[in-house]
Amino acid sequence: MDFDQYLDSFPRAKLLGAPTPVERLNRLSDHLGIDLWIKRDDLTGLSFAGNKARQLEFYLGEAQQQRADTILITGAVQSNFVRSAAAAAAKLGMESILQLEERVPGMGDIYRRSGNVLLAQILGADHIGYPRGEDEQGADTALETRAEQLRREGRKPYVIHLGINHPPLGALGYIAGAAELSQQIGGFDLAVVPSGSGATHGGFLTGLRMIGETAPVFGICVRRDQKAQKTRMQNLLGKLTKLIRVDPSLVLESIELWDGALSPGYGQVGPRTREALTLMARAEGIFLDPVYSAKTFAGLLDLLEAGAIQKGTKVVLLHTGGQPALFAYQEELQPQSS
Repeated sequence: MDFDQYLDSFPRAKLLGAPTPVERLNRLSDHLGIDLWIKRDDLTGLSFAGNKARQLEFYLGEAQQQRADTILITGAVQSNFVRSAAAAAAKLGMESILQLEERVPGMGDIYRRSGNVLLAQILGADHIGYPRGEDEQGADTALETRAEQLRREGRKPYVIHLGINHPPLGALGYIAGAAELSQQIGGFDLAVVPSGSGATHGGFLTGLRMIGETAPVFGICVRRDQKAQKTRMQNLLGKLTKLIRVDPSLVLESIELWDGALSPGYGQVGPRTREALTLMARAEGIFLDPVYSAKTFAGLLDLLEAGAIQKGTKVVLLHTGGQPALFAYQEELQPQSS
């Protein structure tokens, strides 16, 4: 399928070093008894942006079209997305304001000054805080309030909203990403991707279905449980298919979710996440991040144990990047002395 007719009508900033590699994980394939491949979207080329580079091409494209001079975005303290938005803004000659939400309880000083926070400071981003972590509407409203202040000062702000009630422009990046993967690897039996905001999961699923790929796509819940995430995905896919003018029935019956790796919660490292992160590093020399990609791989391991992934299956794991957060989670990830 030629995706130009669906995507060319949307403004797009050039941020991505595509295509990203696809690798067979030989040692893990032997260890797990499956044919395991990994899509290396940790290597998208924009300052450790990972999967967010694909999404930001469309948000920043619209910002450029509107002649914005400042980007505003909200996310967790160690959000890869907000830091990546600061990098994209810097590349395109814009300023950035990052609103950091209190999503992850009980974290110490290293979490608040290392990893993505440190990189955003180097990029020159301004930081503001938001006291609640599960209040998307409130967080977006706070950004709009700040944006209005900037307008009164003669600035031209552009807000990248978090809430589900706004057009999912970022998901467009993974419609293109799914087509890229299909050209690289051909057929596969099953894909495993993270499911948080839903943009990566929703765009990837939609792109595959648009090219006729029927393989199941399991979204591994990294922020909310399966029931809540399904409602979010239905909402997002409805908006996405309307945005690109395709029949929503193409994707709405294809939502597959798994929340067995979510515990103890968003941004928190449980034993299963630590095990998955360590296994990938020691078997393949590939670092996963503790918030998204390690939980996604943990979900794959759970699905294999539960029998949802059969032995011999050809599986694609989407690596979404986010490795700078590893440095902020060193207290949670360092091996315990015996």
